[in-house]
Amino acid sequence: MPPRFTGPEPSRHTALPSSPHPHADPRARRPGIALVSISRLQTLCETVAPRYTDRARFYSVREGYGAAVTALQSYVESGAVDVVLAAGSNGAYLRENLSVPVVTVKVNGFDVLSAITRATTTWPDQPVGLVLHEAVSRELDDLGELLKIQLHQRAYRSIDEVHHVVDTLAAEGCKVIIGPGMACDFAQEAGLEHVFLYSLGAVEEAFERSVELARVSREKESKRMRLNTIVAHMRDGVAAFDDNGQLEAVNPAMFALLGIEAERVATQGARQFELTRKLGPMLRELSANGVAIEERLEHIDGRAFIVSCVPISEHGLRSGAVVTVQDAQMAQRIDRSLRTTQRPRHLVAKHELDELVGDSPLIAKVRRLARAGAAHDATVLLTGESGTGKELVAQGIHNASARRGNPFVAFNCAALPEGLIESELFGHDEGAFTGARRGGKAGLFEIAHTGTIFLDEIGEMPAALQSRLLRVLQEREVMRLGSGRPVPIDVRVIAATHRNLHELVAQGRFRADLYFRLNLLQIELPALRERRADIALLAETLLTRSTAQYGLNDRATGQILSVLAPLFESYDWPGNVRELENLLARAAIYLDHDLSAHAASLQEVFPELLRLNTAGAMRTPSPDHAEVMSQRETVTYETAQAALQAAGGNRAAAARALGISRTTFWRLMKSPD
Repeated sequence: MPPRFTGPEPSRHTALPSSPHPHADPRARRPGIALVSISRLQTLCETVAPRYTDRARFYSVREGYGAAVTALQSYVESGAVDVVLAAGSNGAYLRENLSVPVVTVKVNGFDVLSAITRATTTWPDQPVGLVLHEAVSRELDDLGELLKIQLHQRAYRSIDEVHHVVDTLAAEGCKVIIGPGMACDFAQEAGLEHVFLYSLGAVEEAFERSVELARVSREKESKRMRLNTIVAHMRDGVAAFDDNGQLEAVNPAMFALLGIEAERVATQGARQFELTRKLGPMLRELSANGVAIEERLEHIDGRAFIVSCVPISEHGLRSGAVVTVQDAQMAQRIDRSLRTTQRPRHLVAKHELDELVGDSPLIAKVRRLARAGAAHDATVLLTGESGTGKELVAQGIHNASARRGNPFVAFNCAALPEGLIESELFGHDEGAFTGARRGGKAGLFEIAHTGTIFLDEIGEMPAALQSRLLRVLQEREVMRLGSGRPVPIDVRVIAATHRNLHELVAQGRFRADLYFRLNLLQIELPALRERRADIALLAETLLTRSTAQYGLNDRATGQILSVLAPLFESYDWPGNVRELENLLARAAIYLDHDLSAHAASLQEVFPELLRLNTAGAMRTPSPDHAEVMSQRETVTYETAQAALQAAGGNRAAAARALGISRTTFWRLMKSPD
């Protein structure tokens, strides 16, 4: 039970005029400080507070003890208040009963001597009673004898004791009372003179400490919330425990993976019980031997999981542990997908350089450079926008070289996480890590031996792997993960990127030595809008291919092209040849042989190419390519996270919803900045 309140009836808690309502903006940039007082200290606080309004928000609470705790509860829970400022026993009580820091106004020796001087000067030769919190000062007794002052001291610990102490001092003949606000109020009721103990300087010093503590507290809370938000969006289960095994944090994925219903873990105690029951053995093992458990296959309630349990160290001392849980079946599905869908499709080069359609000088230059490069084993760097045909040229170079008939292995450097990229490219030995294939696994460089490896999106390769790739290019040998023996390889490397590697080197995001090693033979593929003379021939070739692919009537090919050709000329082709191929496949499917299409029907089939003006006449747009690209770049990491959550974790669906490619989506998720 809180102490009984026997003083004058305080007013309800109110916000200072310069402060907003605590619920108006609980996460405002300035921290919040509650000024708690049931007596005269409030006047000093309200005098000092306006000087600090640019650094903090203040809320005045005219309650004490249990009533103050009740009044502050909504402020604390909403995050409006970061620190409480109080004094004496009121501050000590609040410190024990609130979850936020409490700063108390400290009375120093100067404040006491100044109050004694005021009392003895104003009322000379009168016995003086000094009321202090928790303990009296023996030094003041000696000082009283030296200065011939009749000084009586008493200490209090609660509000009830203040009244009793004042009555005791009055009974001892004290005519003047020095003490906190409540002591002065009781002295006034008893007809005694009084001097307020707290000085303006003491309150100012408490404000400085409160504002700084609130600032630091707000920064820590902001970092904690950001970390919790990040962890909450992880698909792996994560739980953190202190050194005593008490649960500190857990994300929803952990409950979902372990099959724990949310209703069963509504309280902290229930969460502690369920997670300790399932993860306790790993925590006890870590506590016993201090060795981290990394990617171990564990069976929990009959299900297989990949579990890691790593100690948390602070200042060199272990302060807890973090446990991560992954679904083993999901990891197996990813492994099967990599091996059954990606690798076989990339072992053969299907295209020739003659398939590079066009008679423009730019495309003729590409064919000439590609044929010249194919005659030698030098590394080739293909640059150009997405959809310009970089992989077709890479396959054409391989098939025009002496390595034709040998493996052609293609790998997208932006398609997998960093850990999987290293394993896929360089391979691993048996036992290299938990889950490593029995007998080990050859990497793509070894698979491409005597042939060609095509590294697409090389500009997205993680920095840590760029040095390993550079060594492979220099030494022509690879080192499997977990192996100490290099494997010699004979491969021709063709790299491709839509990024400006020279700029990435200048920004420190791509190794300069790797760039110069790759940039031996450079071939830049032109955008479709830069070679408009080739569009007609390209369109005819692609439309013929689409009609054959979908088993359609090819008699309308010429008529379709005659209708679409004028529209193609004014379009900017942000998707280049790939976009042209898609549009022609759509035309082959939707447009019949009589092609009696109105402007409105064409608008429905080709919204990219057409739009209606206000007069209803059909006109052709010429969208600015830079504008289109800037719209794509407005997709942020937060937008991508929200789309991924809305799609239930399906990256392909999230990418479609945002209107970007899966490669762009994966790259965005890897690099939030």
